[in-house]
Amino acid sequence: MKMIKNILFLAFTVSLMASCSNAPKGEKAATTEAAPVAKVENTKSLTVNTTNSTINWSGSKIGGTHTGTLGLKNGTVEMKDGKVAGGNFVIDMGTMTCTDLPADKGADLVGHLSSPDFFDVTKHPTATFDITKVTGLSGDDNANSLVYGNLNMMGVSKQISFKANITAGANGVTVEAPDFTIDRTDFGIQYGSTKLADVVKDKAINDNVGLSIKLAAS
Repeated sequence: MKMIKNILFLAFTVSLMASCSNAPKGEKAATTEAAPVAKVENTKSLTVNTTNSTINWSGSKIGGTHTGTLGLKNGTVEMKDGKVAGGNFVIDMGTMTCTDLPADKGADLVGHLSSPDFFDVTKHPTATFDITKVTGLSGDDNANSLVYGNLNMMGVSKQISFKANITAGANGVTVEAPDFTIDRTDFGIQYGSTKLADVVKDKAINDNVGLSIKLAAS
């Protein structure tokens, strides 16, 4: 009996380690209730170049990680005194791709992620992000700013904050956010979550979704 318990404990430990090693990279975005979007006067509005802008995503479960991209439908960045003062971005959920699987299997995965189990793209074809504020950040080699904004996804709006490196020049502005994660259950996406009592743990899907963002606007 003791040997069986030891084997079960070892199996659980290995599974837990595998789950952790497969977890999406990056710091978890601070998430709060949606905040007011302040109106900033006398800004210069720049248009997001959707071709040169992309969102990378990653998701994981025990045994593997999947990666992919999302595109922007449109967006604007509001500038004042050479700094980002606001912005609005529309994410086209119908552009979701998978980048780590063969085409047929990737299409199956995207089909499932687009279904009501996950992002229900037919009912919610877009998600939006509205910047609420941007503050400076020092002491980080990969980021010079903290971006706060309301992410509206699946009809749920939450304010998230994440680090970003913002570069503004005569030709426009780029915003690059290194890897960070959000908790999908904050937006009502519960499928396969360990927070559900009836989910078998070794079949569970990580609640955290990894994101990295690159925006270009001019």
